[in-house]
Amino acid sequence: MPASPPPVLPDERLAAGAARLAIRHTGRFAPETVQRLLTDSYLRLAAPAQVRTHLVVLAERFAAERLDALAHVEGAPGSGLPRVLFVCSHNAGRSQLAAALLAHRAAGRVAVSSAGTHPAGEVEPFVAEVLTEAGADVADAFPKPLTDEVVRAADIVITMGCGDACPIVPGRRYLDWPVPDPDGAPIAVVRAIRDDIDTRITDLLASLPA
Repeated sequence: MPASPPPVLPDERLAAGAARLAIRHTGRFAPETVQRLLTDSYLRLAAPAQVRTHLVVLAERFAAERLDALAHVEGAPGSGLPRVLFVCSHNAGRSQLAAALLAHRAAGRVAVSSAGTHPAGEVEPFVAEVLTEAGADVADAFPKPLTDEVVRAADIVITMGCGDACPIVPGRRYLDWPVPDPDGAPIAVVRAIRDDIDTRITDLLASLPA
């Protein structure tokens, strides 16, 4: 049976991104696989998006993260850098704060992802501001849906309010951080939530292998 044709990209500007990702994963994934995943990433982000100005760029970043996770799953899970996934309902506040702070504090010791079971259209207004104050990079602070390959690639899954909606994968370490939701909170409260999460990250880093 002949292979099915690749899907038509929803935005012609994605073609360049598909080519870049295909080159990065030469010998690992077929270009058609890369294109399908990039198309799916674009459509998943576009559904709740309130602003689509940078959607093409974000879709490529999201697809790159998913491809890296898939490569890890199909290669040797449990080897290499510890992989930590933060999950909350909307991926607009707590999980964004936690992911950016851990990436900043870990300085390359950990592969970090975040996702939402019902992602919002945009990140909470004060999240980027308090992360910048802490010296963290906010380039990847945009809501992303929870996908199977990212969950399966994680060594540690930390839930932050999504409860039973988070899928359970055997052999993973699961933690729950009962952190207040910054949705609609004034910046002073968001700073306090950031500091609470940062304290928890200190303990998490201490528990990881050197």
